[in-house]
Amino acid sequence: MVPLLLVLLLALILFGAGFALKILWWVATIVLVVWLLGFVMRSTNAGGGRGRWYRW
Repeated sequence: MVPLLLVLLLALILFGAGFALKILWWVATIVLVVWLLGFVMRSTNAGGGRGRWYRW
């Protein structure tokens, strides 16, 4: 009975980890798209050069 419970617990943990990793891949893709849009759409500063679009 104990090995069966351990296998079921392992399957549950791996399923949860796979779901979390899939969510993290979507978040990473969205962040990359936002970063690329900000990089392309940044405005020019008074000197004619391109400034940073972020504050840090």
